[in-house]
Amino acid sequence: MKAMIFAAGLGTRLKPFTDNCPKALVEIGGKPMLDHVIRRLKSFGFREIVINVHHLGEQIIEYLDTHPHKDLKIHISDEREQLLNTGGGLKKAAPLLATKDPILMHNVDVLSTIPILSMLVEHATSGALATLAVSKRETSRKLLFGDNGQMVGWKNEETGEIRGKVSKSKTVQDFAFSGIHIIDPILLKMFPSADVFSIVDLYLTYCAKYPIHAFEHDPSDFLDIGKPEQLAKAEKFLNR
Repeated sequence: MKAMIFAAGLGTRLKPFTDNCPKALVEIGGKPMLDHVIRRLKSFGFREIVINVHHLGEQIIEYLDTHPHKDLKIHISDEREQLLNTGGGLKKAAPLLATKDPILMHNVDVLSTIPILSMLVEHATSGALATLAVSKRETSRKLLFGDNGQMVGWKNEETGEIRGKVSKSKTVQDFAFSGIHIIDPILLKMFPSADVFSIVDLYLTYCAKYPIHAFEHDPSDFLDIGKPEQLAKAEKFLNR
C-alpha cells in the first residue's frame, strides 16, 4: 500500500521552532514528527511512502538519507521551487502514487491513535472516492456532512461563510477534519488545471457527484501538533 505524508508546509504556527528547522523535523520525545508518522504508517502495513518538501526541504532529504528505513521505499516530491498547497502537492506527487489500491494521506503535524485499519476497511466497502477522518471538536473551519455521512460542504465558523450545496431542509452535521484521509486512485486523474489548490477545495468540487464520506473517530484519538503549546501535550499523548 502507498501513503503520502504532507510535510511541505511553512510551519508558521510553530515559530520560532521552524525558523531554522522544517516542522517535519521538530522533535517530540526525542524524535522528529516525521519519524513518528512514518513508524505509525509502517505499523499498518504501508511500505511505500511519498513525502513532499518545501521549507528547508534539504534538511528533510538529508534526515531521510541518514536515517533510512530499510523496509520502506520513500520518494520525495520536491516543491522547493513553489509551495503547492495540499491539492497541488497531491497533483505533483501523483506519478509517484500510481497504484490500483487506495492511498492514505497524512499530515506530518498530526499524532493519532485513529483506527486506520478500520478506516481502510470502511473505505473499501463503501465505494467512496474519498474517506476523511473527522471528529466533534472545536475548530474555526468545519466540514459539513449529511446524515448518511456524505460530504456536502464547508463552513468558516468565524465568518459564517458556507461553501457547497447545503440544504436547509436536511440535517447537516459539522466536523473538524483530522488531516488523515484515504482516496481512490481514480482521484489522481480528476485534478483541475491549476497547480496550487487545497485538497478540501477538490473535495468540495466533487462532493455533490461522488461519495466523499466521513469516518468519525473519538476526539481523544487525535492531536494537532502544529502549535508550540501542543508540543508538551504531544509527549503525553505518545506516552499514554
